[in-house]
Amino acid sequence: MTRKRSVALRTAWRLLAFLRPFIPQIVVTVLLGGIMIVANMLLLSMASYLIAGAAIVTMIVLLSIPITIVRLMGLVRASARYGERLLSHNVTFRLLAHIRVAVYRRLAPLAPARLLQLRSGDLLARLVSDVDELQNLYLRVVAPVLVAVLVTIVTYWLFAVFDPALALIAVAFLVISGLALPLLALRLTRGLGREQLALRGRVNVHIVESLQGMSDLLAYGQATRRREELAAWEKRLDRLQRRLAVAGGLQEGLQELLTGLAVWSILVLAIPLAVSAQINRVYLGFLAMLMLAAFEAITPLAQAFGQLGHSLAAGERLFRIIDMPPTVSDPPQPRALPASSSLELAFEGVQFRYEEQGQQRTLTDISFRVPAGARVAIVGPSGAGKSTLLRLVLRFWDPQAGRILLDGQDLRSFALADLRRLMGVVTQDTYLFNDTIRGNLLLAAPSATEEQLWRALALAQLDDFVRQLPAGLDTWVGEQGLKLSGGERQRLAIARALLKDAPILLLDEVTAHLDRLTEQALLEALNTLMEGRTTLLVTHRLLNMERMDEILVLDEGRIVERGRHEQLLARDGLYRRLWEVQNALLPLA
Repeated sequence: MTRKRSVALRTAWRLLAFLRPFIPQIVVTVLLGGIMIVANMLLLSMASYLIAGAAIVTMIVLLSIPITIVRLMGLVRASARYGERLLSHNVTFRLLAHIRVAVYRRLAPLAPARLLQLRSGDLLARLVSDVDELQNLYLRVVAPVLVAVLVTIVTYWLFAVFDPALALIAVAFLVISGLALPLLALRLTRGLGREQLALRGRVNVHIVESLQGMSDLLAYGQATRRREELAAWEKRLDRLQRRLAVAGGLQEGLQELLTGLAVWSILVLAIPLAVSAQINRVYLGFLAMLMLAAFEAITPLAQAFGQLGHSLAAGERLFRIIDMPPTVSDPPQPRALPASSSLELAFEGVQFRYEEQGQQRTLTDISFRVPAGARVAIVGPSGAGKSTLLRLVLRFWDPQAGRILLDGQDLRSFALADLRRLMGVVTQDTYLFNDTIRGNLLLAAPSATEEQLWRALALAQLDDFVRQLPAGLDTWVGEQGLKLSGGERQRLAIARALLKDAPILLLDEVTAHLDRLTEQALLEALNTLMEGRTTLLVTHRLLNMERMDEILVLDEGRIVERGRHEQLLARDGLYRRLWEVQNALLPLA
């Protein structure tokens, strides 16, 4: 067995496992689908029998039973079809919800470390398009195959009532049409489904990145080139879809040919039986229509086999994400959080490097303490590893050596969700959802009252601005908060952190990209936020440093200086040089 086939089989079994909670509904749906097709078979065949019988029967009363059967089968078919459609779509939508929740449950532990390895457009395609593709697994693969098996068994039994040879011929044509043709179509389109999904993913990536960077594309005059690249991708996708359409058309033509041959073969065998009076001649039309109607169950199988390739390809893409090992995980037996509301952080010999950096370390032998309620600033040039320290505290990554302690206990001994509840985070790129001001605040405290929301806004010096808005707290902030200014976004992020009221505060370049006036106002809000909290402040702007209990200076992943603001200025070190550059001062004597 080739590796690709082994992967496909493993993917198929894993996808079928998603159906396990819905087995009772699937059984009922398949039965209804089988009843619908069998009712149609009897409807058409009995109608043919009725027409033939009317030509030789003089009293209509003798045809009352066939007439009743025709009417009854019409009602049964309509009722079964309605029930089958209702249940099948109910199962499909619940299945999609089940898959999406399962995928999201696996995605959450991967953020942000593993998800950084994926492009946003490709990730969006997998979560939306690929999951949607899996709805066809049940609607167009599993259900049609099971219904076809059920109808084939019933067809054999109906023909066997007249003659075993007729039953064998009927089943032979159904099997050839249901297996050979789909396998031929599958061979003709081998790999095309996977290639189509991959191309769609690339197109999605291209579109998402183009939209996100449209202003830069226009500024640099590259919008036309980008559009031409998209047209080239779409052209490749169009060629691929035409190949799939040709294979589908060939399969449909052969399907019609086999259907005609099946009806012709049944008549070739049945006519001698009628001539020899082994069966009544009035049943010739009955048998022909029975054979014709039986193909209703077989026709969807070609599409099912073709769709199987798409579903397996979508499943493989999803499972590649689901199977990613998280960079961090909960301990087998998580420790209870410290009871104290004042918590101490400590780094002991921490060493860390990102996977993509090979042997180059981002942090080397980092050791320091942040006493409960203390404010520690981490400064240094860009790329020194400052933000990485905060990511390690949040356990987005774990250090390769050393440990980080919370009140003397290793962070890795606590459950991730419990640990992160203790931390309030404000960064220069704090994400604001395309929601109202209220909705973004409630992210930190879903049960917060309106009074608490306004108090947090007041402490963040944003309440006057919000009160002036026509919709107040219910004002929509736009995607990523783009309807707000940079300072307003940061103050809203501070209000959110205040609302969370966490004992540990992590601040990462919160005043970056702001003008001096906005920056000064924001610093006042930050001072309120830091009051009484164990605070780690990462910044390259040396403002408010005199209020810090300790300042750590990082350079190339190492702590090269530490002390208070006045002490560091008195030394002829990196901190003093950074201070002088920032303030455009001549070296002090």
